[in-house]
Amino acid sequence: MVGRVEQYLIEGIRKHGAIHLTLLDPEKVTRSTAASLARAIDKSGSSAIMVGGSTAVSVHHIDEVISAMKKRTNLPVIIFPNDVAGVSKEADAIFFMSLMNSMNPYYITHAQALGSPLVKRYGLEPIPMGYVIVGDRGSAAAFVGQANPIPFEKPSLAVIYGMAAQFMGKRFYYLEAGSGVERPVSSEMVAAVSKGIEIPLVVGGGIRSPTVARQIAKAGARIIVTGTLVEKASPEALRRVVRSIRKAA
Repeated sequence: MVGRVEQYLIEGIRKHGAIHLTLLDPEKVTRSTAASLARAIDKSGSSAIMVGGSTAVSVHHIDEVISAMKKRTNLPVIIFPNDVAGVSKEADAIFFMSLMNSMNPYYITHAQALGSPLVKRYGLEPIPMGYVIVGDRGSAAAFVGQANPIPFEKPSLAVIYGMAAQFMGKRFYYLEAGSGVERPVSSEMVAAVSKGIEIPLVVGGGIRSPTVARQIAKAGARIIVTGTLVEKASPEALRRVVRSIRKAA
């Protein structure tokens, strides 16, 4: 069943062609900075806030960060979990992800099974997502998730994982280059995947400029995620990226 937050995302895609989500790493923000960032994100035109990172943070801190943000914005807050410990009762929804190119079954199905009781107990809306890591083994996401990353120059591999995600019933497919990386997923890979699947394509990692965001949106991404941009740049920089996505789509 499609829930309220997922329907909100779908409606945003239908209206704008593509939307932007902001990813905040709870390890890098305090309660006070989270509140101020939430206000800036709200004003930027970003459609929702994702909370999650590659390394472990106490769930108490995550709860505090989300609680502080929700006092400053009405945007949905979606958990982007790295493990069971990342599940917060303060969020609205959770991207219920399977790291499809992990070499460890824990990140494909086992962590999800362990986290399911918490998702139900907290009343979080689960949004099924297939998730793959693209690029180099040296990224934090690849290291933590024990993934065998899809090479940048092999878009056909990203396509078949996307097809598998769709056939397995996932409702979104995420290509992740990794937080803070220098090289984002190429527009050529995005175009190939968007032609091969019928579910919304999400792309994140290494997207820091309106030009790159625009290229990825034009290639077929329906959701574009940035994180480092809001942590290190100005609110105006984030607004420019959001505007470029909507104009391109």
